Amino acid sequence: MKQRSEMSLRQKIGQMMMCGFSTSNEFDSAMKPNKKIIDLIQKHEIGGVILFRRNLDNPKQVSELNHELQVLAKDSAGGPLLISIDQEGGMVARIHEGIACMPGSMAIGATRDAQAAYETARVSGVELRAMGINLNFAPCLDINNNPMNPVIGVRSFGETAEIVGELGAAAVKGYQAAGVAPTIKHFPGHGDTHSDSHHALPMIPHGLERLRELEFAPFVKAIQEGADVLMSAHVIFPALEPDGLPSTLSKRVLTDLLRGELGYNGVIVTDCLEMKAIADHYGTAEGAVMAVEAGTDLLLVSHTYDTQVQTIERLVEAVESGRISEERINESVDRILALKRGLNITVGAAAGDISSVGSPEHIELVRETYKKSVTLVKDEGQLPLAKDKRTFVIWTEVREWTQIDEVVEQKETLGAFLAETVHEVTEERIHTNPSEEEAARVLKASQGYDQVIVVTYNASFSPNQIRIVKELAARDSKLIVVAGRNPFDYKEFPEVKTFLASYENRPHAMDAVAGVLTGQFEAGGKLPVTVAPEYPYGWSASSRS
Repeated sequence: MKQRSEMSLRQKIGQMMMCGFSTSNEFDSAMKPNKKIIDLIQKHEIGGVILFRRNLDNPKQVSELNHELQVLAKDSAGGPLLISIDQEGGMVARIHEGIACMPGSMAIGATRDAQAAYETARVSGVELRAMGINLNFAPCLDINNNPMNPVIGVRSFGETAEIVGELGAAAVKGYQAAGVAPTIKHFPGHGDTHSDSHHALPMIPHGLERLRELEFAPFVKAIQEGADVLMSAHVIFPALEPDGLPSTLSKRVLTDLLRGELGYNGVIVTDCLEMKAIADHYGTAEGAVMAVEAGTDLLLVSHTYDTQVQTIERLVEAVESGRISEERINESVDRILALKRGLNITVGAAAGDISSVGSPEHIELVRETYKKSVTLVKDEGQLPLAKDKRTFVIWTEVREWTQIDEVVEQKETLGAFLAETVHEVTEERIHTNPSEEEAARVLKASQGYDQVIVVTYNASFSPNQIRIVKELAARDSKLIVVAGRNPFDYKEFPEVKTFLASYENRPHAMDAVAGVLTGQFEAGGKLPVTVAPEYPYGWSASSRS
């Protein structure tokens, strides 16, 4: 690794780029270095790479990929790469096969256990580092105080500054203990929005007093605990930025507030600049220039090779024209190089040891944490399930890729786990946004069963999921609803007699739900959000039985 003073302008700007890569054609692969990423690393000397599901298969492949990427960068001016991932846990986990996929933030929030937040982050960090990943874009410190937020939801620890701050700071310490740099995001907060910055440019209209009291508080705590990296939000805060710029592009937010008032000295990374909140309003390359002017250090351009190269060229032009001073570039490069040195990234002769990844001890931590997180919100005498009765399960699954959700055809469903102890279980799968025909099909198929269980998935955004539950609730059959992602689903059908929140539908979460439904153990979680006036933050029907 060169000293910053030994680098050319282009080398310094390269260090400020964090790029993803995908396939060029049907014969190409994104699971090993291809022409695009080789060019970005060796010609443009980028500082980091972000990995997505398209790049990942299993721990061995991930470890080998990252070793190959680091070998490509061995002669780079900036030395080893920052290799990053969005591995928040739960429903936002770019790799989940062959590892101990930890519960997500809201599931951790339901445990009310800072030690669980620390330990799940630490173990996740140990596995990431073993696979060659040294930077995780987690934890999410947004406060989920808006039930209709389409992008944060269960990615948040909960609805109060206290729980998000406490558990978020614990997670930061856990990742750091494993040698992985955590990223607190999305500053100043993305929790109280009605739109998703992947697709639009959200705004949070609250005044400065409210922002200081609520949105800022978890970030302040994590900064005091020594957070390494902070990701900005593509969200407009009129109280902070009267010119209407999103925080990612606002000097008032990133330099005056974050660095000046709050005293943050670590690396600032943008959320992806190809997201529509930036790309559609400013353009990715111009957005990158504006972000650097605002105070950003690391620029995330996740998907498109041509856009990545254009962004590099635009930044070079901005410095050569005098729009951005080279001193400003130097400040960012110094922070990035300091982060790399602190992570002690070494490149050996072969890929790292992955023997600890997915170990029985790590899996047991996952299982025990889920037992503590599953929350019984309501039960009017329908639990435990009768094991000798015919049981029908409706399983809602993600079948379309989004910026947050990835298609997962899961074999280990709730029905599969129930079938281990319940005599006769039939399961039907539906889309997260089922058609009228699909809804009619499962409603008809469920007739005649003694017990019906519906695992919803963000039903608040799916009229036909709501229809299915409401029509089943109107029958005489024994109906149980499990919110397989957003617990706010309860608001759509408060007439149901039994409602549980699992916060995610990962296999070990469903195993824990099955254990609760069949009476093997009591649901251990408490609501980290208010789902109804009668079921507020902190509620658990288990603790009142």
